[in-house]
Amino acid sequence: MKRDLQHGNGNTGDVDAFLAKVAATPTPQAGSGQRGRLMFAMDATASRQRSWDQALHLQAEMFETTRSLGGLDVQLLFYRGFGECKASKWFGDATALRNAMLKVQCMGGRTQIGRILARALKETRDRPVQAVVFVGDSMEEDADALCHQAGQLGLLKVPLFLFQEGHDPDATSVFRQMARLSGGAWCPFNASSANRLKELLAAVAVYAAGGRKALADHGRGRGDEIAGLLEQIR
Repeated sequence: MKRDLQHGNGNTGDVDAFLAKVAATPTPQAGSGQRGRLMFAMDATASRQRSWDQALHLQAEMFETTRSLGGLDVQLLFYRGFGECKASKWFGDATALRNAMLKVQCMGGRTQIGRILARALKETRDRPVQAVVFVGDSMEEDADALCHQAGQLGLLKVPLFLFQEGHDPDATSVFRQMARLSGGAWCPFNASSANRLKELLAAVAVYAAGGRKALADHGRGRGDEIAGLLEQIR
């Protein structure tokens, strides 16, 4: 399904289009019998403290929703301060990931999205990664370079799922291009749409662990909104 998302505040149309794109993304791992691998990258500059705290509560959902699919391994990546960009080891449970996140405090600095993408490319060449999630609110780098890296991830069949907080127009333009070039999707959110972000993160985790069929199964019996999303996915 080729469909651009419209800019908004995390409304139902954005969520519908986002999950439709998730469902339409090929899954290289599906049926392999291996645990899915998802890279969870976050902007940890000063403006992101509130969202970082929010993510602490949401990330456990990623693990819980994939338990029946054989599980999910998640690597935490973040950047902050003056040139600091770090990647954790791979975690197989929510508690270990949460403990790692608790040690991180946000710090002022410029974005380093290119270093996140470079790490994703390296990890994927060592062993396939099924999806990369990025949560951020701005972009202060060379747009062409970021889009080139996103295209490289697309060639490796690693979709980028970008969650944008706020309304920075430069970030919106580049994030949408990166999503398209990688075969992934972009979706806006704000502080009032935490529940939607939770559902979207869970959906991407299910996709990474089990593919499109698992995502459809995940949506059954989860309320009218998810039922409507599944109708579009079909």
